[in-house]
Amino acid sequence: MRIDVITLFPDFVRQCGEVGVVGRAQTRGLLQVQTWNPRDYASDNYRTVDGRTFGGGPGMVMMIEPLRALFGALRQASDEPTHVVYLSPQGARLTQDKVQTLARLPRLALLCGRYEGVDERLLAHEVDEELSVGDFVLSGGELAAAVLIDAVGRLQDGALNDAQSAQQDSFSDGLLDCPHYTRPERDAWGVVPPVLLGGDHAAIRRWRRKQSLGRTWLRRPDLLAQCALDDQSRALLDEFRREYLAAQQAPGAGPQD
Repeated sequence: MRIDVITLFPDFVRQCGEVGVVGRAQTRGLLQVQTWNPRDYASDNYRTVDGRTFGGGPGMVMMIEPLRALFGALRQASDEPTHVVYLSPQGARLTQDKVQTLARLPRLALLCGRYEGVDERLLAHEVDEELSVGDFVLSGGELAAAVLIDAVGRLQDGALNDAQSAQQDSFSDGLLDCPHYTRPERDAWGVVPPVLLGGDHAAIRRWRRKQSLGRTWLRRPDLLAQCALDDQSRALLDEFRREYLAAQQAPGAGPQD
């Protein structure tokens, strides 16, 4: 997969793409991240890319012409169809379902706005959709682009050392992930739930499913409301609720298995 990032801060984006899973995906030839700087396509000696907003008010707006020229060059750089995303707080909320859809595309272009944003006419003609990483405002789209690159990059086949890791992520089945533990088995802050130590894989799968359902019920009931649970899942959730409510009567205790 190829991801083109349109940004006034290409060094920042490149550095984000060189570490961790995304960096490994690029090294393995699974992912290519290319940056494009609008200033390289400005027509004046000052490499101007922004102008004052019509109608008055504070801030500047990224201009049409440098970006139009940039997109022309970007589309000529590859024959692959390009899906263009503008990172914006006004966009639709980024979800794991959307990430999975984007991860299947051959080429993705991310437009990072700055200042007060981008001229609306450019967005209307060049952008396929707007996405937001949350209901808050950043100084620019670069951090949001880094988030999206990481989320999409880790889903490329071979990017993760264990292919099942992505399947067990939070949101992959509409629920939050279950708790995880490692050594030591016993610590001053608690013990590992015994079910995880017994080697009964069916019991472990059941425990993990129950904890995933329960954690979603506790932390993100909005997600749970969107899930179509089968009878077994509903029974596990009811069991978790009973254990959780009972645990509230005994401070310091909690459902373990």
